[in-house]
Amino acid sequence: MKELFKYKYDDLLNPTLTALHQLGGSGTIEEIEEVVAKILNLTDDQVNEIHRGNRSKLTYRLAWARNYLKNYGLLENSSRGVWALTEKGSKTEKVNKETVKKVVSADYRKQKLLKGTIAKGNVEKAIEDEEIQSYSWQEKVIETLLLISPAAFERLCQRLLRELGFQNVEVTGRSNDGGIDGTGILRLGGVLSFHVIFQAKRYKNSVSPSVVRDFRGAMVGRADKGLIITTATFTREAKREAQRDGAPPIDLIDGNNLAEKLKELRLGLEVELVEKVKIKPEWFKSL
Repeated sequence: MKELFKYKYDDLLNPTLTALHQLGGSGTIEEIEEVVAKILNLTDDQVNEIHRGNRSKLTYRLAWARNYLKNYGLLENSSRGVWALTEKGSKTEKVNKETVKKVVSADYRKQKLLKGTIAKGNVEKAIEDEEIQSYSWQEKVIETLLLISPAAFERLCQRLLRELGFQNVEVTGRSNDGGIDGTGILRLGGVLSFHVIFQAKRYKNSVSPSVVRDFRGAMVGRADKGLIITTATFTREAKREAQRDGAPPIDLIDGNNLAEKLKELRLGLEVELVEKVKIKPEWFKSL
């Protein structure tokens, strides 16, 4: 099959920098991805092309580019998934990709030496392997969710929304209801209430804009907000349709964001923290 998205991670270093400058110095992964797509004038098919699992080539290679820029000292990221320019990054408009790769590779080798493990062979391949491993847990979560029944997935979404602060969350379980799988109420500050309907799509393939349109049609007159939760990803057209001007907005949670939420709430996942002991020779010398 002919490859549509031909940009490699190092081709995305400068577009990523430019995107963050255009976004005012910081942005979510989704915001950066959309701006980069506009900078490169990518077609919807290029943006949607899958790399592996439910992750697109653009998403995967941008993640790799961001980490290179981070290790080069130009970017930083928070636990909330927001990436920002560092002081050095805010003063940098463009980089030489070969210089970035050379510096980051040298630092990588140095870190391996300090840890007592020498990186052998291609450093870029080793860094890529680590990048893949950082996403492997998300892919395993999605694979697990694809094995449970549709009803179980709906109950998981119900539990997730309750944990996120929704009240009166119910799974309707009715067929021929325009794709509505459940309802709930979101209260803000104990003052404002929003009636929300949600759709739980245990999908393997990408969610198309027609799904969003049909769901919006079922939502009109029945709720203030709509939410689609899926194990898959949303095409660029579906994301665009969800926020189309003049239409009630639909919020989207894709498979990777769902995995992150389950991790954050410790729903079906345990996070093991490795204890690191740091010896302070100066303390012993002061005895």
